[in-house]
Amino acid sequence: MPRYAMVIDQSRCIGCMACVVACKRENDVPPEHYRTRVLEMVQGTFPDLTTEMRSELCNHCDKAPCVNICPTGASHHEEDGTVQIDRKKCVGCKACITSCPYNARHINKELGVADKCTFCQHRLIEGKKPACVATCVGGSRIFGDLDDPNSEISVLLRKTSHRVLKKSIGTGPNVYYINQYPTRS
Repeated sequence: MPRYAMVIDQSRCIGCMACVVACKRENDVPPEHYRTRVLEMVQGTFPDLTTEMRSELCNHCDKAPCVNICPTGASHHEEDGTVQIDRKKCVGCKACITSCPYNARHINKELGVADKCTFCQHRLIEGKKPACVATCVGGSRIFGDLDDPNSEISVLLRKTSHRVLKKSIGTGPNVYYINQYPTRS
């Protein structure tokens, strides 16, 4: 069984939002919500400004607070390492939303259940990449199996300095960031 993760190459993200649109379309995400987002973060004082384009989504954490707090077991780990939500078990209590340190969950009001990035689990079952990866025009999203030492993602993480968001809180996120090159605005 694979153990899935994603690498985001920040030097390749152009902020086009194709990933966000592809995700919304593929997963029928309501307009007011998202499963992935791209934040443009500007720091400094003019004329010395730096810009970071940062894609954010569920980090499919090894020690996911959302899984630990879910009273019904709806939020759970799959064998492939991903964190998923069983909509049949979810009661919409929002405990998982408040426990997520990455602000990566929301309530789908139409269904009355929690929702988030699933790494397009339905596409993975078909042998396809997540929609955001397949549509990324800059090639900034790399997806694969961490347990396969020859996979593109494993090779990248061995050869490239990388970081995760909020490492100090100990959730063991499985979304990695490489090549953070702030650019002049």
